[in-house]
Amino acid sequence: VMQRFLLGTNWKMHKNFSEALDYTAKLRILAEAYPEYQYFIIPPALYLQELGKRMAGSLVLLGAQNMHWLDEGDFTGELSPAWIADCGAQIAELGHSERRQFYNENDYDLNRKVHAALHYGMRPLLCVGESAQEKMYGITEEALRRQLKIGLFGVVPKDASRVWIAYEPVWAIGASGVPADPAYVEQVHAVLHDCLVELFGERGRGIPVLYGGSVNQENCVALAERKGVDGLFIGRAAWDMEKFKTISEQLHAYFNTGKLGYG
Repeated sequence: VMQRFLLGTNWKMHKNFSEALDYTAKLRILAEAYPEYQYFIIPPALYLQELGKRMAGSLVLLGAQNMHWLDEGDFTGELSPAWIADCGAQIAELGHSERRQFYNENDYDLNRKVHAALHYGMRPLLCVGESAQEKMYGITEEALRRQLKIGLFGVVPKDASRVWIAYEPVWAIGASGVPADPAYVEQVHAVLHDCLVELFGERGRGIPVLYGGSVNQENCVALAERKGVDGLFIGRAAWDMEKFKTISEQLHAYFNTGKLGYG
């Protein structure tokens, strides 16, 4: 079965509640217009419960930006995976570079979170990416393989099909990010796909690898057409529904010329 191209966005610490409701109502309509994509959104945790109710039965998947690996305990300010699943979240975004950079998240703890997400029936969306320094020193491949191998340690092959990977080079993310060159993205995605096959055999081929990092209307097609890119994880360009619509239209036009094979 050919997997649908994944199109999603992490809102980070943006949008108030009324903006969130307005956005999701429009996204439901957009998702119905383009059923060839699997849309997903990752809003702030405070909105998950209400959005979970409103998005139930829609074509859009809902995710959490972070979570703890334990069901409960003395962890002030943390979010239990049980709560997140209970709110209707189907995805747990884990290891975003901002979490790694500002909150000292490490691969070993992320591995526990991956297992917790799987335990609660969610898809772990594990984010990996090299820093500008790692890229400069020529250790991109080593850095990414390490993140994957530790992050997915102990995941059994039958669960591997529920994992998603987002490649987000640290130097390409955020307001000051520089988009990665599509040829470079293709090279890196090949490394990630190879590593996943090493870890999970044939089942590893079914794990989608999304690209995220300064994706916009100008570069979305150039990135999506690259071999091994199974989806786009979009930042600020998808926070504006008109821009997200434009990206969807451009990809639709391109996919339907028959030029673009999935993945």
